[in-house]
Amino acid sequence: MARTVADLMVATLKASGVRRVYGVPGDSLNGLTDALRRDGTISWQLMRHEEAAGFAAAGEAAVTGELAVCVGSCGPGNLHLINGLFDANRSRVPVLAIAAQIPRDEIGSGYFQETHPHELFRECSVYSELVTTPSQLPRTLEIAMRTALARSGVAVIVVPGEVFLADAPDGATPVAVRVPAPIVRPDEQSLAAAAAVLNAAERVTILAGAGCAGAHEQLLSVAEALQAPVVHAMRGKEFVEYDNPYDVGMTGLIGFSSGYRAMEHCDALLMLGTDFPYRQFFPEGVPVVQVDVRGEQIGRRVRVDVPLVGTVRDTVDALLPYLTTKTHSAHLHRMLAHYERARRRLDKLTESRVTDSPLHPQYVAAMVSKLAADDAVFTADVGTPCIWAARYLRMNGRRRLLGSFNHGSMANALPQAIGVQAAQPGRQVVTLSGDGGLAMLLGELITLRQQQLPVKVVVFDNGALSFVELEMKAAGIVTYATGLTNPDFAQVAQAVGLFGVRVDSAGELGDALRAAFAHDGPALVDVRTSRQELSLPPKITLAQLKGFTLYATRTILSGNADEIFELAKTNLRELDRE
Repeated sequence: MARTVADLMVATLKASGVRRVYGVPGDSLNGLTDALRRDGTISWQLMRHEEAAGFAAAGEAAVTGELAVCVGSCGPGNLHLINGLFDANRSRVPVLAIAAQIPRDEIGSGYFQETHPHELFRECSVYSELVTTPSQLPRTLEIAMRTALARSGVAVIVVPGEVFLADAPDGATPVAVRVPAPIVRPDEQSLAAAAAVLNAAERVTILAGAGCAGAHEQLLSVAEALQAPVVHAMRGKEFVEYDNPYDVGMTGLIGFSSGYRAMEHCDALLMLGTDFPYRQFFPEGVPVVQVDVRGEQIGRRVRVDVPLVGTVRDTVDALLPYLTTKTHSAHLHRMLAHYERARRRLDKLTESRVTDSPLHPQYVAAMVSKLAADDAVFTADVGTPCIWAARYLRMNGRRRLLGSFNHGSMANALPQAIGVQAAQPGRQVVTLSGDGGLAMLLGELITLRQQQLPVKVVVFDNGALSFVELEMKAAGIVTYATGLTNPDFAQVAQAVGLFGVRVDSAGELGDALRAAFAHDGPALVDVRTSRQELSLPPKITLAQLKGFTLYATRTILSGNADEIFELAKTNLRELDRE
């Protein structure tokens, strides 16, 4: 029988499959902390920053599909969670955040560390409520957990510190709250309308996203029936591109030219489980059929002619009998040929000479993909690591790829990897970390050491916020305030107690990665990569072309001609390889 409200909370979490919580202790959490200690079955994953706790919970939820939990003490403690929770909510993973509050009697008085977290967290959650009495907590906790799981998002409960310590309500018992598995599919009339659009078209293209998880067979079946090339969004990469004879790559700012062309030349577009945000990459004047289990997501990016509310798996199974199998495949084969050319050009950029220093980041990403385990989980920092992950990590149906692909936050890779590794200790977890992202939450290297989590951290160390520099160049702005004076991250790792190795030339990379991957514990590989590496989008607009020209002119006039020379030299070397 639960003695305190906190004991009841712990029992409910345990019955619901929760085995760890992420956070930093604080006195307002003492009741919960002590209940966890007494129970002994739910571990406290001590982080060095609460933001990292939010990311770690999101990482765990992403790979398990189960509810993950993070906690924060009152005031600044739980406010630090907010960026990680924004990422979790926008990535649609189920996370429960327990935010401690100041004493109830002091709320509204300007008390020490007073904030109003149930209001502050409302924008980054699907549920956010303040618990004011012990009797309220069991029901509020259950509602929060069910909402997080049903809506795949963040639920926040705010609990004043003394409520944790209060006696548990009479008769209250823990409730097991588990992941629901509903079957959701459109009505027959909508399916027939969608089929009419797709059957009438000659050049259908499919845009597939993260909603295709668990629906690979259905995706291939509908692509075959429609003889349609399949373009994927970034979050769809891990679920779409493997064992897929219809795959033509990614579109968007970091995608392939083939993905862009497949969208540009279609006469009907079928969107499967994607909320791809960049409107400029959608075709114009063609009918669109969109499938999404969340009806409110449909039509947010492009005009949709036939909305289909349902899961991709259930909807495609229901739609296939309505489709007339196409026999003409000119559009598909033309786009597959385009993809083959684009892939060949991209792969050529991974070739490296043993003496190349600094290294080309394409080579680093390709080598990581080659040497990593077949079921590795990769986490990629926002910025250029996302580009190299999108273009060079090979998925196979067992590997996973996580990132801050919707929220776009720096510093996500390492803390997400912590959550993944804590939840799946026997699995290889590899980060593609930017030097800026790693430095932002550098303290979490200590978490790796303290928790003995064997995460492998690969640092793309180019001494710059290089994606920001690229954006500046495209806008015609001289790069400014983007240079980073970094330490030797390998030495930092060694000082913390990790395996650390620095790579300065291409000939050192393979051995360094093999040693790090084989090391029985956390490891970091600091790779010095080229700063002047253009990672261009699949379509260059006139404005971007003008921007690069302005950037070059202004940079020379500002006395930094050497930067232009280095940029030209780097990219002429790539052209020479082609």
